[in-house]
Amino acid sequence: MSENDIALLTKCAAVLCEQVGIVETERFIYLVRSEAFDYTKWQREHYDAISPDEFDAALEQFSSKNEFKGNKAKII
Repeated sequence: MSENDIALLTKCAAVLCEQVGIVETERFIYLVRSEAFDYTKWQREHYDAISPDEFDAALEQFSSKNEFKGNKAKII
């Protein structure tokens, strides 16, 4: 596992713990790892059920409340 992978896992775990607590974070990890639960399929079904207008509205609402703090991509 690369240093970038470890940094990503650490950052994501910290966000989950902050938002839902350590017990729910562990429960989430267990659910995602379980063989009976396909997280990718679940996400796909969730987003397929949302109309493009609903998705755009949710994206707009999220972005208005969450300022981008990452590195901006360099366009060549």
